[in-house]
Amino acid sequence: MTTTAHETTPRGSEARPAPRDTDVRRHELAAFLRSRRERIAPEQVGLPRGRRRRTPGLRREEVAQLSAVGVTWYTWLEQARDIQVSVQVLDALARALLLDPSERAHLFQLAGAADPTPATTCPSVTPAMRALLEQVEPFPACLQNSRYDILAFNRTYGLLLCDLDTVPPEDRNCIVLSYTHPEWQSSIVHLEETQRLMAARFRATMAGHLAEPAWKMLLDRLHSESPAFRKAWDRHEVVAHRSKRKEFRNRHVGRITVDHTDLWLTPGAGPRIVTYVPADEESRERLDMLQAMALGRETNPQPLSR
Repeated sequence: MTTTAHETTPRGSEARPAPRDTDVRRHELAAFLRSRRERIAPEQVGLPRGRRRRTPGLRREEVAQLSAVGVTWYTWLEQARDIQVSVQVLDALARALLLDPSERAHLFQLAGAADPTPATTCPSVTPAMRALLEQVEPFPACLQNSRYDILAFNRTYGLLLCDLDTVPPEDRNCIVLSYTHPEWQSSIVHLEETQRLMAARFRATMAGHLAEPAWKMLLDRLHSESPAFRKAWDRHEVVAHRSKRKEFRNRHVGRITVDHTDLWLTPGAGPRIVTYVPADEESRERLDMLQAMALGRETNPQPLSR
């Protein structure tokens, strides 16, 4: 007699449906919120401890008060109820619970929501990061955040479009340099196309940072200092980041053709390592020359002009 799958099931047992992904996420979110709430002392958020406190850390009503949400609603969250959570509330909870960047990212991931401000903090420029930038030489490479600020760069990159060491740190921003720095501009072979694409990428990325002061200040600066930027911005074009071939006209070694690649350090369009790999042997040789020139400057620094 043939035994069927139905007959092999133990009597009295019923197949239970597997938990849905959303159910698992809600329970994980509830546990995560409880664990973060219980680790925070009232004094850390400016609340009195009181004599009868038995709850480790904060009470639910205190978290609700700090986050400006209803106590019942927050309680439902910790009970893994099936309720919708807006990104504004998640942001408020992250601030109230003093979450660090990794914990904040985890909170939004558990809630199945996109963090509207994922790149407000950038990774520290560690010695290991600097060593990595140096290791890829003679390929030019730099560390940028989502606003195009140049946070660190290797020696070859420092001489690729201009002498970056002479640029004040507050002006080391690729989009600012592309629209306002004459030497940087003269080093870009297809300048007008590059400017247009940078403005379009900046608009696409800024959509998630519209209320952030640093982004608004950068936009105001570009508007005030560059008519070309204002013209490009008014086109309302948006494009995503992508790898592409670029051509530079370096004043020391001549024309260089490279393939541009972004190595993302976080999910989404956040901080990244930007690398330029030579597209042909002639460009490779010229990058070797540029690196040698940069090394020579370190060995024999030029005297300061008076």
